[in-house]
Amino acid sequence: MSTPVTLIGLGPMGQAMVHTLLREGHQVTVWNRTPSRAADVVAAGATLAATPADAVAASKLVILSLTDYQAMYDILGSATEALAGRTVVNLSSDSPERTREGAAWAAGHGARFLTGGVMIPAPMVGTEAAYVYYSGPAEVLEDAREPLAAIGTPRYLGADPGLAQLMYQANLDVFLTSLASLLHATALLESGGVGATSAVPELMRTLAGISEMLSVGGNPGVQIEAGEHPGHLSTVTMMGATADHIVAASDAVGVDSGLPAAVQAYYTWARDHGHGGDNWTRIIDAMRPQGGSGGVAPQA
Repeated sequence: MSTPVTLIGLGPMGQAMVHTLLREGHQVTVWNRTPSRAADVVAAGATLAATPADAVAASKLVILSLTDYQAMYDILGSATEALAGRTVVNLSSDSPERTREGAAWAAGHGARFLTGGVMIPAPMVGTEAAYVYYSGPAEVLEDAREPLAAIGTPRYLGADPGLAQLMYQANLDVFLTSLASLLHATALLESGGVGATSAVPELMRTLAGISEMLSVGGNPGVQIEAGEHPGHLSTVTMMGATADHIVAASDAVGVDSGLPAAVQAYYTWARDHGHGGDNWTRIIDAMRPQGGSGGVAPQA
């Protein structure tokens, strides 16, 4: 079924969404601060609105693909009268608290609001691998499910508007840290004469194998939630010693050791607090808020 959709923000992600929606037969109106960015999607069948207010007025469903939530205020601040009765789906990145504020702001102008977190890069939008986290009123997602599903499989987390961005940021925490560790390891190997062309494929074997390695010792999430950290496979002491060695190896060749030193600090905290024989998952206590679950932030 063809659904009129407005999409505001035509960076690579926004453009990919527009093309996907058009392929699925939806009527798409677009707006972007730099109108020339709309040329490609207009040629594909989208309609370019002259103003944000015109773009909002064109569809009951308004999708935002912007840098952050401040951009929503900057762009829609002049179009608030048009928001009443609309559904606003903000797929921009920001903190959970900012998303809650954004939901309240939209509701104050008579709009229904969903927070979203897109978990794939632009080239994967609309593919079977694409999925998007959503939070907010469940009925709002259900009403917009068909066009939103064209972008990626919706994964609903709950009514709290902040949950989708919390999950999104948590996933990006893993992603960005992994990318940084990949480059740090590459720099470390370069110090021994191993070029990046040879280093990266070898390092990717470890990244790709982490899921299987973790499953061997049982579900870490279940153990963490139960407060159980059996050290029969990989203890804090063993893993901490490895962290010490990585820092030492980095310092010895002049490679920046800030990233491995941060990891090292968590293992040092766990050892210093008598958890050397526990599983490596024990270091989560060093990351948790003080008093939240027994964790105290490690001192560098």
